Amino acid sequence: MSKGKLIVVTAPSGAGKTTIVHHLLETFPSLAFSVSATTRGKRANEQEGKDYYYINVPRFKELIAENAFLEWQEVYENQFYGTLKSEVERLWQHGKQVVFDIDVKGAINVKKTFPDETLTIFIKPPSEAILVERLKRRKSESEESLKKRITKATFELSFEDEFDKVLVNDDLATALRQAENIVSDWLSLG
Repeated sequence: MSKGKLIVVTAPSGAGKTTIVHHLLETFPSLAFSVSATTRGKRANEQEGKDYYYINVPRFKELIAENAFLEWQEVYENQFYGTLKSEVERLWQHGKQVVFDIDVKGAINVKKTFPDETLTIFIKPPSEAILVERLKRRKSESEESLKKRITKATFELSFEDEFDKVLVNDDLATALRQAENIVSDWLSLG
């Protein structure tokens, strides 16, 4: 099977990666979104197969044992996220370049598996204080969940140097334009 290009967008929670990924998908018709698998519960506005593939913990562990994932992480205790190899193969068979919205460790693992096909983009908030404020404004987290996300975000910011491109999301319009330029350059490479 011929391989396409992979564009992995990652960031700490609240840095704006999902907004940027949606913009890229609207801007570049050759891109398709890699739907991740997760063991977390489905939120009210989410759809199976569009936002995530929702899998229970025992089945997720079976898939790990079967080597079915390109990358996976236990992000929080018994809360797994991963990219099924079959998802990437499905998109490549449709002639698409694949865009990922995944966590920092997952991004690093995809790059290790496909070093020549993968562009990694790290979305960074202007400051840690602004990131914390963005997370609080969401009001979608319990106090305990918010603390976990802040701790994880602080840890993820330390990996910035491992990525091909770093984009600071201070002004959204500017960040979207920069993301477009980065992706356009990558897609135009032979």
